[in-house]
Amino acid sequence: MEKHVSVLLNESISSLNLKENSIVVDCTLGYGGHSSNILERIKKGYLFAFDQDSEAIRHSTNRLKKVGTNFTIIKSNFVNLKEELKKRNITKVDAILFDLGVSSPQLDEKERGFSYHEDAPLDMRMDKENPLTAYDVVNSYSKEELVRIFTDYGEDKFARNIANKIVLAREEKKIKTTLELVEIIKSAVPMKFRLNKHPARQIFQAIRIEVNNELNVLESALKQASELLNINGRLAVITFHSLEDRIVKKYFKKLTEIDSKVKGLPNVPDSYLNNFKLVYNKALTPSPEEINDNPRSRSAKLRVIERIK
Repeated sequence: MEKHVSVLLNESISSLNLKENSIVVDCTLGYGGHSSNILERIKKGYLFAFDQDSEAIRHSTNRLKKVGTNFTIIKSNFVNLKEELKKRNITKVDAILFDLGVSSPQLDEKERGFSYHEDAPLDMRMDKENPLTAYDVVNSYSKEELVRIFTDYGEDKFARNIANKIVLAREEKKIKTTLELVEIIKSAVPMKFRLNKHPARQIFQAIRIEVNNELNVLESALKQASELLNINGRLAVITFHSLEDRIVKKYFKKLTEIDSKVKGLPNVPDSYLNNFKLVYNKALTPSPEEINDNPRSRSAKLRVIERIK
C-alpha cells in the first residue's frame, strides 16, 4: 500500500489551536496522518475520529496506538457527527477537522474503482456497505440525470456529449470497468481538450460525489460541527475541489458576517458580532515545496473559523 501523505498537515494542526486537554474530532480519519499528530498534542485530552472505510480504520488503529490510547474510532459517516458523539456523552468539543480528499491508498487500491488510470470494477464507494455503486450510476441513470451530475458535480463542459456516448455504449453492453468508461469519455471529448488534463478526471469526480452523496453530507456535517464547538473552539476544513470549497466558504461567511450597519467601524459592539470569526481571511494553500513533493495537494484549500461567543 502506498503511503498516504496528509495535505497541509502543519497548517491544519496549528490552526486548531490545541491544548493538552483538548477534546478533538477528526471527521476524516483516513490513514491517520492528521489524527496521529493531534494525539501527540493532547496527552490529557481525547480524540474521536470518524471513518467509513474498514481498511483505513484497521491501519489507523495500529498507528494511533503507538502514540496514545486516549482515542475512539467511530465507523460511521460524519453526517452522523452529533448523534455518534451524543451516544458517548459528548455535546461540546474544542476542535474539529475535516480533510475532504480521497486518501491515496483508496486511489491506489485499484479494485476500489476510484482511479481512471487503473482498470477495475466501477465501484467508488467510500463505505463498502453503501448499496449504490458507480456501476449503478453509469448503467441505470437516465441521460438527463447523467448530464446533471456531470455538470453540477464535475463542472464538465462536455457533460451532454459524454452522457450521450455512455447511453449509446450501454445499449450495446453494460459498462463494467473504469477503463471501459475512460475510453467512452475520451471518445466524447475533442482531442485538443485531452492534452492538458485527463478527460475522465471531472467525470470520475462527479460519479464519486454522487455515489457517496458527498455535498449534501458535507452541508449537514458542517452545521453540526459548528454547533458542537466550545467558545474558542475551532473548525478547520481542507477541500480539494471548487464545489466543496464553495460550500465551506459560503457557510463560514454566513457564520462570521458582521451586521452591515456596523461593518467597517473601528470598534464593533459585541452585540453586533456574530458567534464566529474567520481565523484567516483567505484560504491557505499548499506551499510550492509541498506541491512538488505531493502533486495531489495542488488543489487543496484550508479554511478555519473560531467560535468567539
